[in-house]
Order: sequence, then C-alpha cells, then structure tokens
Amino acid sequence: MITEKFKRTILDELNLDDFDIEDDTTADQVPGWDSLNHINVILAVEKAFNVHFKGIEVLRCKNIGALQNLVNTKLEQKQ
Repeated sequence: MITEKFKRTILDELNLDDFDIEDDTTADQVPGWDSLNHINVILAVEKAFNVHFKGIEVLRCKNIGALQNLVNTKLEQKQ
C-alpha cells in the first residue's frame, strides 16, 4: 500500500499536482519519470524517509509498490 507521504514525495519531485499511484504502477507510467529523473526520485525518497538504498535494491524494484516495500523494510530495520 502506497503511503501518502511516499506518494507526495514522488509527485513533488516530479512537479506533479496529482497522479494516481498504485502498487503496480511503474515509473514509465508516471509523467516526467524518465531515466534522468529516476535518480532524483530515489534521492528524494531516501531523504524524505532518512534511509539509504543500495543500487541493486533499487534495480530489483519492478514497480512503485516494491519501492514502497523497500522503504518499509529499511524503516523496520532502524527500529
């Protein structure tokens, strides 16, 4: 399940007012999320949630739900 904070972080980074992001949404379905902005989105998510991803972890994320799950896992590991 995509959290509002996670969704807002992505949309703010891509300068979008609103876009329906679901678990199975992929980056290429989101306006403005191209290969150049991909790095910016990942960095914005890391900053917003105070987590750090390894490159291979991000590459394994096939959709936005998987990226949300990665954030959740990182946050659980911090507890």
